[in-house]
Amino acid sequence: MKAIVVTDKAAGTAGVKLVERPEPQAAINDVVVQIHASGFTGDELTWPSTWTDRVGRDRTPSIPGHELAGVVTALGYGTTGLSIGQRVFGLTDWYRDGTLAEYVAVEARSLTPLPGDVDFTVGAALVMPGLTAWQGLFEHGRLHAGQSVLVHGAAGVVGSMASQLAREAGAYVIGTGRAGGRQTALDFGAQEFVDLDNDALEDIGEVDLVFDVIGGDIGKRSAGVIRAGGTLVTVTGPTEARPSGGLTIDFVVVPDRAQLSEIVRRARDGRVRTNIGNVATLDGAVAAFNRTERIKGKTIIRVHPEDSGLPNADEGAIQTPKESLDVEHDYADRFLSHA
Repeated sequence: MKAIVVTDKAAGTAGVKLVERPEPQAAINDVVVQIHASGFTGDELTWPSTWTDRVGRDRTPSIPGHELAGVVTALGYGTTGLSIGQRVFGLTDWYRDGTLAEYVAVEARSLTPLPGDVDFTVGAALVMPGLTAWQGLFEHGRLHAGQSVLVHGAAGVVGSMASQLAREAGAYVIGTGRAGGRQTALDFGAQEFVDLDNDALEDIGEVDLVFDVIGGDIGKRSAGVIRAGGTLVTVTGPTEARPSGGLTIDFVVVPDRAQLSEIVRRARDGRVRTNIGNVATLDGAVAAFNRTERIKGKTIIRVHPEDSGLPNADEGAIQTPKESLDVEHDYADRFLSHA
């Protein structure tokens, strides 16, 4: 099969190659999925899990990418809950070969059935942003109706999803970012916008929750705008920032079938939408990793670009916006949290 591999951490994105690899085999409780669409995060090559297994042993050449939508083609011994031919989407194990390939072996419990009216590209684009936003807002942040939330990077891939989910849950959403992202943030559900280059963050008053995808000084200052007993959730790594009388939670997103089912249900109902910037082919994924300028929206790799996954597509089907289906070979979603 065709696959993108990395072999040399020091080489960074320059070491990304398209090669032929053996098709994976399903282990106990695994399935093999033929990948139709895959997502990746631009900084994956800095993650230890890209290069080593759980006990620290080198596992190169490794296949990056951990977000997928596709069709089950094989079941491992003991696998239950999924069947051959079933459409699925989900998040794969950080420490196993990933989804920038024609096939992947993944634990069945990490996958969620993908409804037949949802395009594979849309399915793949929901996975990482949706799970990160859901877990940060509701599992760790305990957000509920009537509360207020400050969403950093609100025009970005994850921030735009967090804004939509928070607004849909009945929270008041204040988004942040650069001036150029103001309208995008508002379009995705933010009710106010703070330009971090020109506005004073501290002028927003107090909020119940901060959802942080930026970190650094912004993350530290954010603790000061959280009301007593509130929460700062971040995906940027451990931080000393602490809200008064409250909690700071640094988390890593994990697969969750029930949460993805809720997220895709909202997408089908029109309550949330993806923030897809560009779609590239697997042959173009090397160039996607090596893009030098910032790209707005998420890049999805279409392994089968001629197949939407909707054999009976109609007006009710949830498909990728037409302007995003201009297949190019050199796009990258280099920034998980910034638009």
